Amino acid sequence: MLKFLDFVVKSWRSVMDLRFNPIKYIPDPVLQSYLMLALFVMWSGFFGVIAIFYIGWINYSVPMSIFIHCLIIVPTVITNAVFIDAERTGAPWLIKFRQQTRLEKFLHGKNVVRWDLEKEG
Repeated sequence: MLKFLDFVVKSWRSVMDLRFNPIKYIPDPVLQSYLMLALFVMWSGFFGVIAIFYIGWINYSVPMSIFIHCLIIVPTVITNAVFIDAERTGAPWLIKFRQQTRLEKFLHGKNVVRWDLEKEG
């Protein structure tokens, strides 16, 4: 479950965190917030139009799309807030999880030398 939540947080930050997306270069935080909200509404409307015309969901509409996106984004925001708070306070469960995933990447990564005793011996 923690791996899934970590994936959600990393995905969220890659798109919505102003430290990573190009909107960070706009100096005014109010304008940054406005643009993020406008992009949210635009993409929700776009997915609503796709759902109506291409998928054929009859009772689906742009306001319904915005509502469904809010149902997805609000728990993601809460999950991100939990991880940010855990990083800020140095929560032991997060430190242990990050060390474990680092170790797993090292042990199962591309750079690990695997010895074949039949070939080497």
